[in-house]
Amino acid sequence: MRRKENYITQRLVFAVLASMVSMSLAAQMPAKRPQLVVGIVVDGLQEDYINLLKGYFGDGGFNRLMRDGVVLENVDYGTPLDLSAATAMLYTGAAPSVNGIPSTMVYDRNTQQQRHILLDPATIGNYTDETYSPTALTASTLSDEMRIDTDGLGYVYSISADATQSIIMAGHAGNSAFWINDITGKWATTTYYTDLPNTMRSRNASMPLSARLDTIAWEPAMKINDYPDLPEHKRAYPFRHIFSRSDKNRYRAYKISAPANSEITDVATQYIKTIALGQRGQMDMLNIAYTVSPYIYTKQSDSRVEQMDSYLRLDRDLQRLFAVIDQKVGLNNTLIFIAGTPARTRTRRDDEKWRIPYGEFSTRRAASLLNMYLMAIHGNGEWVSGFQDNQIYLNHKLIDERDKSLSQLRAEAAEFMLRMSGVSSAYTIDEIISGRGDEKSERLRQNISISTAGDIFVSVNPGWSISNATDENTQNTVTRAALPTAPVYILAPGVQAQRITINIDARTIAPTVARLLRIRSPNAAECAPLRF
Repeated sequence: MRRKENYITQRLVFAVLASMVSMSLAAQMPAKRPQLVVGIVVDGLQEDYINLLKGYFGDGGFNRLMRDGVVLENVDYGTPLDLSAATAMLYTGAAPSVNGIPSTMVYDRNTQQQRHILLDPATIGNYTDETYSPTALTASTLSDEMRIDTDGLGYVYSISADATQSIIMAGHAGNSAFWINDITGKWATTTYYTDLPNTMRSRNASMPLSARLDTIAWEPAMKINDYPDLPEHKRAYPFRHIFSRSDKNRYRAYKISAPANSEITDVATQYIKTIALGQRGQMDMLNIAYTVSPYIYTKQSDSRVEQMDSYLRLDRDLQRLFAVIDQKVGLNNTLIFIAGTPARTRTRRDDEKWRIPYGEFSTRRAASLLNMYLMAIHGNGEWVSGFQDNQIYLNHKLIDERDKSLSQLRAEAAEFMLRMSGVSSAYTIDEIISGRGDEKSERLRQNISISTAGDIFVSVNPGWSISNATDENTQNTVTRAALPTAPVYILAPGVQAQRITINIDARTIAPTVARLLRIRSPNAAECAPLRF
């Protein structure tokens, strides 16, 4: 009798344990795959601003993400990266050394000029003379893997004000990637992609930005006194930005402003409604890009009011976007991930009255002085080819012709640069590749692409301005030490809300999203996915 009772007890224990395991697994993974995937990249997103303004947000935007989603407070990109490189890391799960995208503009040794990383003369632009394609992207992306998983039946569309970002998000296999042209303001794409949605044809024909931009003004969304943590002098001068026809940079200025986020949201909601994304029985993907980065076209160095206003307006755009998704697809059938990229470097230094140590590092002057130094050692010649993104490019052809040691000239050049005013460090590419440097050089090795890398990498002192007189479209930048981190939010059916405060490698985002979608990770993703 006792043996029978023990047997029954054991069966009950096993049943309870099995039930607990089943409930645990059910809580970890959604019951079915989402019908719609929405990937959102926000340039310059900062957790501090979101926490500061959460009392001013509505319930359906950032507050919904914080309440119902997974919050990764500090996603680490390794070293400061521009928007293109950071987006590529998010979508490939790989660093620039692997995915081939170290920055938007790279130095071309053959022409001795900078060129666009996605430049592809084999393509033609639609509504633009730009000729871009994702060919330089050397790894698959989340978008690619989703298309492969659905055998091409799932749609992938990308919308961004920036061309490079839109193409990277669409990947190699996407249906289309659209961006706003800097010259005409039209929504543009490349013939690399074969899908040209009627939404975009119609918008360019009947609602072109060129006909509307004069009527758009960016002003505070609420009373200036209602913005939190503002000093008195900022309350006295509300901002107002217009995009006049007389300004040759008006489309460039508009593209990084808060009103551009609303334009992008308009297009995104039209895609969901007219193309029926997530409503066709297949898993579709819509990639969207926004910005809340400091507005570089302001007349003052302090643009915190514009930045807070960008967050408030973006929250409204997210609420509007989520409402359309919920109405047409259902948020319970949608996976949304919102990934921030580190804020871009400021272009204005603090006023001289504050007496903050300051200097100006001229890339043209640095290259000229280095060339004179190398001529004094090795004879006349153009030993320095160019300077791009804090990288010095030596003339390899001349070095070969003179039968000189390339590694020796690199070492000489780095030693000379360290003695130049404003330079805090200088590494040769040999030191970076071999790993003979310090922790900083190790991070650099991850975030460079050998095919486009320079010979010497230079760091400039904090507070110093870096001027590039060779390119009129490149603004001066003011160096500032900062961790290259940003938050990421994931809202997915069946995934419990939680907050993770430790540093998370940005390369884990792609495999984590792929796991939740039950598709393969991008082919260059080496990091294990997060499990929650």
